[in-house]
Amino acid sequence: MHQASRQLEISFDDGQVFHIPFELMRVMSPSAEVQGHGPGQETVQTGKREVGISGVAPVGHYGIQPQFDDGHESGIFTWAYLYEMGSQQTAFWARYESQLKANGVDRDRPMPPKPGSACASH
Repeated sequence: MHQASRQLEISFDDGQVFHIPFELMRVMSPSAEVQGHGPGQETVQTGKREVGISGVAPVGHYGIQPQFDDGHESGIFTWAYLYEMGSQQTAFWARYESQLKANGVDRDRPMPPKPGSACASH
C-alpha cells in the first residue's frame, strides 16, 4: 500500500503489476453496502477522492478485506476481482462516472448521512 499516492500495488503470477487507486477500490467495493443485493440496488459512493486504507486483512487464500479510513470494511476483494479492477481500470472509472451522471451527483460531494446515524438530525 502506497499511502502517499493512495494506491494499492499488486502483482500477479503472470507478471502483471497494477496500481489501483484507493478511491476506485472504495467506490467499486464488492460489498453489499455499495453493490446492494441485486441489480438497481447500488449505492453510488461520493466524496471518496482522499480515502485511505488503514489496514488489510487476508481472507482465506482467495482475497483481502481492506479497512478504509472512512469506516468501510465489509468488502472482500478476491484476487480475481483485483486483477479485473487493475487490468480494466479505464472501464471501472467509466462505469463509476456513468453512475455519478445517472444519479446527478458529483464525485466530490459528501455522502449523505445514513438513516439513523447521529448526523442524520443535523
